[in-house]
Amino acid sequence: MRLFLPVTGALLILAAPQAQGAACADRPISARGEPSRFEVLAKAKARGNWRAKVRAMPDLGAAYADWNRALAADYRCEQKDAQYVCIAVANPCRR
Repeated sequence: MRLFLPVTGALLILAAPQAQGAACADRPISARGEPSRFEVLAKAKARGNWRAKVRAMPDLGAAYADWNRALAADYRCEQKDAQYVCIAVANPCRR
């Protein structure tokens, strides 16, 4: 029984969110993607533009340009004239 409690504590530490040790920007960055017939491609274009925009920012740069590490990452998409246009919004983070 004594072994169970330390192991459980270690598992909780390992399962902690990755953003805990990350340094994040204090404001969200948004970027619009080019239109596409498919929503999944419109999201990919917006995400790529978001990464490029973050990389180009002098106070952030390439270390912050990972969409998978960003906080509150989300898309806003609209469909008009059989085309999707998405905006990627997230707070950039780095380790």
